[in-house]
Amino acid sequence: MLTLIEKIIFAVFVLATIYNGYWAFYKVYLVIRRGQGDYDDANIKRRAWEALVNWVTLRPIWKTRPVSSLFHAFVAWGFMFYFLVNFGDVLQGYFPIKFLGTGWLGNTYRFLADLLSVAALVGMTYFLVRRFLAHDPHLSYHENIKLHEKVLKGGVKRDSLIVGLFILFHVGFRFLGESFTIAHEGWDAYQPFASAVSTLWSGMSESTLIFWQHASWWIALGLILAFIPYFPHSKHFHLMMAGVNFLVKPDRPALGAMEPIDFDDESIEQFGAAKLTDLTWKGILDPYACIMCNRCQDVCPAYITGKELSPSALEINKRYFINDHVDLLASGGDVEETFLDFALTESALWACTTCGACVEVCPVGNEPMFDILHIRRNQVLMESDFPGELQTAFTGMERTGNPWKLSASDRMAWAEGLQVPTVDENPDFEILWWVGCAPSYDSRAQSTAKALAKILNEAGVNYAVLGNRETCTGDSARRAGNEYLFFELATQNVETLNEVHAKKIVTTCPHCLHTLGAEYGAFGGHYDVIHHTQLIDQLIKEGKIRPQTELQETVTFHDPCYLGRHNGVYDEPREALSFVVAETVEMEHSRNQSFCCGAGGAQMWKEEEHGTQAVNIKRYEEAVETGASCIAVGCPFCLTMLTDASKQEENGVVVKDIAELVAETL
Repeated sequence: MLTLIEKIIFAVFVLATIYNGYWAFYKVYLVIRRGQGDYDDANIKRRAWEALVNWVTLRPIWKTRPVSSLFHAFVAWGFMFYFLVNFGDVLQGYFPIKFLGTGWLGNTYRFLADLLSVAALVGMTYFLVRRFLAHDPHLSYHENIKLHEKVLKGGVKRDSLIVGLFILFHVGFRFLGESFTIAHEGWDAYQPFASAVSTLWSGMSESTLIFWQHASWWIALGLILAFIPYFPHSKHFHLMMAGVNFLVKPDRPALGAMEPIDFDDESIEQFGAAKLTDLTWKGILDPYACIMCNRCQDVCPAYITGKELSPSALEINKRYFINDHVDLLASGGDVEETFLDFALTESALWACTTCGACVEVCPVGNEPMFDILHIRRNQVLMESDFPGELQTAFTGMERTGNPWKLSASDRMAWAEGLQVPTVDENPDFEILWWVGCAPSYDSRAQSTAKALAKILNEAGVNYAVLGNRETCTGDSARRAGNEYLFFELATQNVETLNEVHAKKIVTTCPHCLHTLGAEYGAFGGHYDVIHHTQLIDQLIKEGKIRPQTELQETVTFHDPCYLGRHNGVYDEPREALSFVVAETVEMEHSRNQSFCCGAGGAQMWKEEEHGTQAVNIKRYEEAVETGASCIAVGCPFCLTMLTDASKQEENGVVVKDIAELVAETL
């Protein structure tokens, strides 16, 4: 127990820390609230429980880097438990008690404190060695990545060192303090590690042991008091803000579903995000939760192929920018710098394929992809500054209902000679087939449409298509930042779909699946939307189509980003394939870790940003490494991109849609 003078001094330090800490934390709150929009508190109990589970179990972190994740868990669980440990140590310092007693509860507490102290020390040592001695390449950036000046001068390393040494000394001296106590009071079976260390102090006098007990207590808890005001400015802040991020992360109908802009609200003067405060408040919260682990850039197809985009650098640049202007932002002042000034380059902005990999892998719930989409909105709607190639696609979608800018009257030309009923010919349809622009106009993708028509007719499905009344869903317009064009297309399409009483829709394109099923609800369009591979799998299992032969092919399936990662469809395409091919093999990156084909995010309609390799070539090479004789896809964009990559080789691997493979067996 502390002396009276020690108790008074510590109480003064606590009051000073509370005062300084309060203002540091309050400024963070004020900065976050500068963001746009309000918090959605629907289903708060469920969300709070899920946030707690994610925070305590670290569930999102186990997706990649199993070794580092384990050591991170050592540190995280140790520090979580230390909230209780530090509280207990303060009580024991002020009162002559044994925190939680000497019964089973107290024994369990001391055992866990002992075990987790050692775990935290081991874990933190691992990370310091990894960063400062092993120089893990996962923690660095390509030379072409835009970084804040303080990052370039070693800001992240310096912060990591401060945090690392704080944890080592805080946990270490608390652990040593227990060992001095045990050396003074006797062996404690419930603290095996501290008891083992206590044998080192066996020759010390009682007064010396008491001195080091007090010194260790003061160093351990004094470091907490000294660190708290710095805490909101450090990467260690993610310990708390990750839980907050899990709690407030919007409930989205799909991973990449975007919130619309209300163009009827005349009070809105800014469309999209030019400056930090134009982001949603969730977008400002994200950099506070960021652990700076770079897992997002590890899976980013743009970064991996040498483009100027790093989703990690985007969040880190935001964090350093906020720290530089925290007083101004907290007081309600405005900053002049735009995102293109401090956060990312123009090339990086337009390199994103919106594959969602960064959102999927982030262990703290950050969503850098949405920042990019909001910034694109500003560039298109406010600045009219975007890649020139996109103008053709925009004009085509606006005037002829397709990004190819081809005649709307030719939308059904692919179906000539086939029995494909329109809604006018079959108004009592059960399933509306949304064909999509690519299968309607692209000669290669038309093979998919013809194959699916064969399958639907063979199965006797009561279906219809919109025919010339169908128009582009607007996916590419929205992902390119042209939200107003998307708004017009969505409004028109919802009106058409509601007019024909569409309830269940099957799409040939995952981008149409996502837009119709996950985003049209905001415009009054609520439909049961499935992908054609899901319907094919269902028809096979119900015996409505019966494959007559087995294709002697070894097939690898490429998961389209907007089918798999965005909408969670992984099994049905594979199960449909298993009925018709001899063997299937998986690529290194598949399912939720699938690698993008390079066409998403409106990349299909523009030149790829400069890098070391094309995204589609990277993905194609991975498919070839499996030894497959055929690459199966479920997306017309993927079909185009991987076919183009295959043409780069003299005898390239054939690329086919699953519908084509199934139709060949009928």
